[in-house]
Amino acid sequence: MLRTGILNPHVLDLVARIRHTNTLVIADRGFPFWPQIETVDLSLVDDVPTVLQVFDALAANFVIGRVWTAREFKTHNSPARLAALQKCAGDRLVFEPHVAFKKRVPSAIGLIRTGDTIPYANLILESA
Repeated sequence: MLRTGILNPHVLDLVARIRHTNTLVIADRGFPFWPQIETVDLSLVDDVPTVLQVFDALAANFVIGRVWTAREFKTHNSPARLAALQKCAGDRLVFEPHVAFKKRVPSAIGLIRTGDTIPYANLILESA
């Protein structure tokens, strides 16, 4: 029995299949459903869990390269939320238009859906 780290077997299974340069999406509750991508739905209620909570949980066991997010995050969220995102992702963070962000989604290994209600909170993590 696992006692620490990620306990969800579906998340563990998904992460175990990610290799060098593969990507994983962590999405908010309103992100569109992509039938061709395996989705692990962790949403429980509003903001439980959040995208950044899932990011933090994964970061302990996942070698993260680039982290993409929508440029629109900056204009739709407070400076404090932007600072929290930048603190988590650091210099790996890449902002791009939301339309370009969505074009990356179909090539991801999988998607983890959260209960996050923050606008444009979605992230794409690249395995380093």
